[in-house]
Amino acid sequence: MSHPRTVPPSVDVVIVGAGFSGMYLLHKLRELDLTAVVFEAGADVGGTWYWNRYPGARVDVESLAYSYSFSDELEQEYEWQERYPTQPEILKYARHVADRFDLRKDIVFRTRVSAATWDEGAKSWLVRTEHEDAVTARFLVMATGCLSASKMPEIPGLDTFKGATYHTAHWPHEGVDFSGLRVGIIGTGSSGVQSIPVIAEQAADLTVFQRTPAYSLPARNRRLRPDEIKTMKLNYRKFRQAQRESGFGVPTPVPTKSALEVSEAERDAAFEVAWESGSLVNLLTAYKDLAVDQAANDTAKRWIHRKIHDIVSDPQVADDLSPEYPVGTKRPCLDTNYYETYNRPNVHLVNLRRTPLVEVTEKGIRTSEREYEFDAIVYATGFDAMTGALTNVDIRGRDGLSLKETWSAGPRTYLGIGTAGFPNFFMITGPGSPSVLSNMVVSIEQHVDWVTDAIAHLREQGLRVIEPVREAQDAWVDHVNEIASYTLYPKANSWYMGANVPGKPRVFMPYAGGVGEYRKKCDEVAAKGYEGFELTV
Repeated sequence: MSHPRTVPPSVDVVIVGAGFSGMYLLHKLRELDLTAVVFEAGADVGGTWYWNRYPGARVDVESLAYSYSFSDELEQEYEWQERYPTQPEILKYARHVADRFDLRKDIVFRTRVSAATWDEGAKSWLVRTEHEDAVTARFLVMATGCLSASKMPEIPGLDTFKGATYHTAHWPHEGVDFSGLRVGIIGTGSSGVQSIPVIAEQAADLTVFQRTPAYSLPARNRRLRPDEIKTMKLNYRKFRQAQRESGFGVPTPVPTKSALEVSEAERDAAFEVAWESGSLVNLLTAYKDLAVDQAANDTAKRWIHRKIHDIVSDPQVADDLSPEYPVGTKRPCLDTNYYETYNRPNVHLVNLRRTPLVEVTEKGIRTSEREYEFDAIVYATGFDAMTGALTNVDIRGRDGLSLKETWSAGPRTYLGIGTAGFPNFFMITGPGSPSVLSNMVVSIEQHVDWVTDAIAHLREQGLRVIEPVREAQDAWVDHVNEIASYTLYPKANSWYMGANVPGKPRVFMPYAGGVGEYRKKCDEVAAKGYEGFELTV
C-alpha cells in the first residue's frame, strides 16, 4: 500500500501508535519545537478505539472523566452524549482532537514498525517499518497501549471451521449481521460481556463458552443531562486535580471503614448503592480492606453471587456465572443486561471447567462432551496484555540486546517508563506503572508530561542520553511486587499476571499503589535530577 505522505529520514522522536497517548505526545513535542513522526498500523487515529468495534463496545470510565485535560478549550467545546460512550463516540472524539490540533500531518497510517536498533556511536535509534522505511531518531517512544496485541485461544483446529470467524479486536468496519444465525462465542472478559447481550438479540441461537466467569456490574448507561455537563465544565480544574491525586484516576471518597466492622445489613446496603450507581470504582472502594483482606473481600463476593442468583433464573447457570476468585483481582466489567441475557431461550452457557474445549471443527466447536454446530464463531479472547505490543517489535538496545529476550522472565522497568539497557527509550503506561488499574487517560497524560519534561531537561542541560540504572530498576520491580503482595491481586489467574498467555511468566505487571502515590514518586525522581536514571552527553 502506498504512503499518503513521505516519511522524514530523521526526527527528534519516533512515536509508535496514534491512540490517546501517541496523539497527546505529538502535541506536546510540537510545543517544545521538537520534530516527531508517528507510525500507526490502523487507517486512522484512536488506537484501541479504532480497532475494538465489536457490538456493545464502550468504555467503563465516564466520558466527562475519560477525556483529555490538557486543553481548557477542548474540554469546554466538546459535547459528550452518553455517560459511558460507545466506541463510535470515543473514536469521534479522537478524530476531533486530531483535527483540532492538526495532528494527522505527522502521522503515517497503515504502517507497522517492525524493528528499532540503538546506535551507540550516533546516540540515536534506527527505526524500520514493514514498508522498508528507515528513520533515525534521538528518542523512541512506544505509545502502543496495554491492550492492543490481540490473541487467539490455544486450541487445535482454529483454521478448519467452514463458517465465518471474528475476533472482537479485529471487527469488520462495516459490522456483522447475525440475524438468523447459530453463533458460538468463546470468552467472557470485557469484550464478551459487552457483546453477548447485543449478539443475543440478533442471533437465532447463541452459545457462550466460558472458562472463567467475570464479575460484572450494571453500567446504568444513559444520555448525559445538560445540567451535569454544565456543572462538570464549571468545575473541571478542581475535578482534574482530584483525578490526579486519586487511587484509580477516578475521584471517590476514601473509605474509612472495614467491611468486617459493620453489620451485614449496613454492608448489604452499601453494596446495593454501589451496584445501583453504575460505577466500577464505587463497589471496589466501598470499604478500605476489600483489595487486601480475603475475609472482607468474601463479603462482597457472597453479595454479588446472591445478586447473580436473583437475576439469573436457572440456578446452575447462575452458579456457573459466579466467580470464585476475589472481587476486583481481574478487571471487573460494566454491562448492559449481561446476566439478564442468560434468561433468554436462545442463549446457552457452556462451562469449560466442566467440559473443556477440545478443538474447533469444520462444523463448529467440540468440547469433551459433544460437538456444537455453528454458522459463525466469535473469539472474545482478549490480549497479550501490557507487554505484547512492545515485544512484537524487534527492539534492540545496547550491544544488540533484545527487549523480548531481556523480558523473557517477565517485564522489568523503572517506573514503567524506561528499561535498563535501552537508552532514550520510553514506554507510555508500561508494565510497572498504574496503567490498567486506572483511568487510562489520566495515566497517559501523566506519563506523556513526564517524558516530555525529561526530554526538555536533557536539551536544557546539553545532555543526549537518559537510561535507567539497573539497581534502581531492580528496586522498583521489587517494590511493585511487594505492593501487589499486600493485595489479593496475585490470587487470580488474570491478564494482569500474564496468566492468559501460555508460557508467559507470572509477574504482576501493573503498579497497585494508586495513581496519586505513583505520580508523587515520578515527580520526586524528576525533582532529584532524574534519580535512578543515568544522564550523559
